[in-house]
Amino acid sequence: MIPIYDLLLFGLAALLMVLSPGPNMIYLISRSLTQGKKAGIISLIGVMFGFLFHILLVSFGLTAIFFAVPYAFIFVKLLGVSYLLYLAYKTVTSKSKIFNTNHNLKTDSSIKLFNIGLLTNILNPKMAVFYLSFFPQFIKPEYGSILFQSLELGVVQIGISFSINFLIIISAAKMANWFSKNPIWLKVQKWIMGSVLTGLAVKMALTKVK
Repeated sequence: MIPIYDLLLFGLAALLMVLSPGPNMIYLISRSLTQGKKAGIISLIGVMFGFLFHILLVSFGLTAIFFAVPYAFIFVKLLGVSYLLYLAYKTVTSKSKIFNTNHNLKTDSSIKLFNIGLLTNILNPKMAVFYLSFFPQFIKPEYGSILFQSLELGVVQIGISFSINFLIIISAAKMANWFSKNPIWLKVQKWIMGSVLTGLAVKMALTKVK
């Protein structure tokens, strides 16, 4: 078991990481603003399961393939980029409005929201590389099972990330009430979401293994 001091140090590092604006934060804020608090929270749950996916891969040593086989990294990255661009296209070309004239939110199904949050995280190989590079700094054989230590760090990181992003979603969702009362927002909201998704795709495409 990892000593409490090392866990606190890791927790601080995880906190600083989640407070730094990144793809997940941008996506969750955008989803909350365009479709409301519930959509943001469901998307967040999907993102957290994406973290869990990568943590399990790291814990069992599977992500080492990204270093041993560079083409594997490129393949997964291209899948992620393609998926994000597809979502951007569907968002921009959709004829539905997220806010209607009665101020009722029209949102995607819970399953779709969860899957988008999950897949945008799973298909980002940078997350796997990050965990594989970050975890070993806090894992030591003398502390016991390497697998257990990896999962222990993963739980801490997910807990901190969920808490901070949840607070961000709650704050962002309140702004939706104002946006829903402004007609101009009804015309530009889908372009904002499409732009965010396209930006995430570009960021992912430029990612390199370090």
